[in-house]
Amino acid sequence: MSKDKQQQRSSFHNYQYYFLAAAVATAIAGIVHLYVPFSHSMMPKLSPITVFFIGSGIAQIFWILPMIKRLGRPWYYMGIAGNVGFIILYVITRFPGNPVTGRGGDVAADMVCELSQVAYIAITALILAKERTLRVAAREQLR
Repeated sequence: MSKDKQQQRSSFHNYQYYFLAAAVATAIAGIVHLYVPFSHSMMPKLSPITVFFIGSGIAQIFWILPMIKRLGRPWYYMGIAGNVGFIILYVITRFPGNPVTGRGGDVAADMVCELSQVAYIAITALILAKERTLRVAAREQLR
């Protein structure tokens, strides 16, 4: 086997782990979102915030499938956009007098979820960049 083919095969093999890492990152965020409503005694049981956290958790756990099954670029972009939205909403709700909760929130308690969302965004961006590189390389081979 030529050195070029061996390097390309090795690169592709490592590329497969990005999908698993992205799935794990979104699973962690989803589990944290599902845990939040049941961990705070002050949170009303069926308030809109509780429904939001449960819905967010289910959506993020569902997002394991598009990553594992490699459903394609539109799914990856939607996952990135959704996680960016969650992060923006999180930042907004940390300020006192915000339009969502009306009060500021604790920052340290939520870092696991936020860091896993950032990890998902970064890993998925790497997947998109790698797919672009592979597509360009395939085009070059056709010439």
